[in-house]
Amino acid sequence: MHTVFDVIIVGGGAAGIGAARRLAEQGVSAVLLEASSRLGGRAHTQDLGGYPLDLGCEWLHSGDRNAWVGIAEAAGFPVDRGDPPWAKAHPSIAQDRDDQEAAQRAYGVWEDRLRAVAAGGDRAADALEPGGRYNAYVRSIAGFMSGVGPETISATDYLAYDDASTGRNWHLPLGYGTLVAASLPTATALRLATPVAGIDLTADGVAVTTRAGTLHAGAAILTVSTAILAGDAIRLPAGIDPWREAAAALPLGHNEKVFLEIGRDSAFAPDSHAYGDVHDARSAAYSIRPNGWPVIEAFLGGEGARMVAEEGPAAGFAFVTDQLAALFGHDVASAIRPLAATAWSRMGTIGGAYSCALPGRSGARAQLARPFEERLFFAGEATHPHDFTTAHGAHDSGQRAADEAMAALRPRRALTARR
Repeated sequence: MHTVFDVIIVGGGAAGIGAARRLAEQGVSAVLLEASSRLGGRAHTQDLGGYPLDLGCEWLHSGDRNAWVGIAEAAGFPVDRGDPPWAKAHPSIAQDRDDQEAAQRAYGVWEDRLRAVAAGGDRAADALEPGGRYNAYVRSIAGFMSGVGPETISATDYLAYDDASTGRNWHLPLGYGTLVAASLPTATALRLATPVAGIDLTADGVAVTTRAGTLHAGAAILTVSTAILAGDAIRLPAGIDPWREAAAALPLGHNEKVFLEIGRDSAFAPDSHAYGDVHDARSAAYSIRPNGWPVIEAFLGGEGARMVAEEGPAAGFAFVTDQLAALFGHDVASAIRPLAATAWSRMGTIGGAYSCALPGRSGARAQLARPFEERLFFAGEATHPHDFTTAHGAHDSGQRAADEAMAALRPRRALTARR
């Protein structure tokens, strides 16, 4: 087994694959070590009921500048540039439209107030209207975006994403996870089911220890989630505590999906959207019959996702079934059946959804992205200054870390050549 490379990449998600692609372009030898038995990380498409459903990231956010769009088209993956389902409300919802519009306005007011909060205490909850009628709705939407409640969201961080977004949200009918997993260059050696136990600095680079043995390289790129980095699953060199502390300031939130199959003809309109209850912070957003498939995808964030994580999938199925019955009538319960539910928070190799900066800690992203001793480099969505929480932000961070690693390797290579 080959054990010496120019660069070792730890983690096979979008960031790791982005790094591998950049290194391969430059002819730099690399091996990618992935703890699980598959590629993709938080990008995971699974065939459920005969349909490629995304259990993790799903939308090409800021599609007009999203690197995965070009990668998809070069590889022959179709890209749907149509409006996302949340732009098309289902025509048959038993819901108070005035109430829904008032809730959306309340969310807009909260976002406007975030600017003042960012200049002060930076705690997004301080922008909530005291006793506001629609605070539950704001909490739910913030949970979709950040995976946590406003009390633990940095207003500065939240606005950084919003300000950078282009608002173009496109779709991959074959699945985002399918694309990411298929995009590792053939020049990159791959070791699946190979968790890293420790990383040590050496005189000429790094030594990475796995249960299959130790590998050596001039540099390593670490793309694991902040939950893993802040913990003790991987032994890292002395002096790394500031990086671990930065990771702890960027915890992963709770976001889960519950999928239901439509088992008989019903009134569900294809490619449409519904929202549960504007007065319940646990509410889900429903993508109904995406691509015309007989499937409903319920997306839960924050409090709703925490409920699924803590109480299990049965509680999630019951909750979303009750919400759908309230929206479409109680007879829909006989038309739908459980298909699948995610458990990102329980996944030991990841530990949650995506990162959110704690109040006052938006600078932790830049702190985490710094190289360590010009040997160890960091990538992942949490290290991106404004495209965090996205697969394209992860990809771009991987390319940045690869560039940093190659720049660090050049002087060492030149010195070796002169000897």
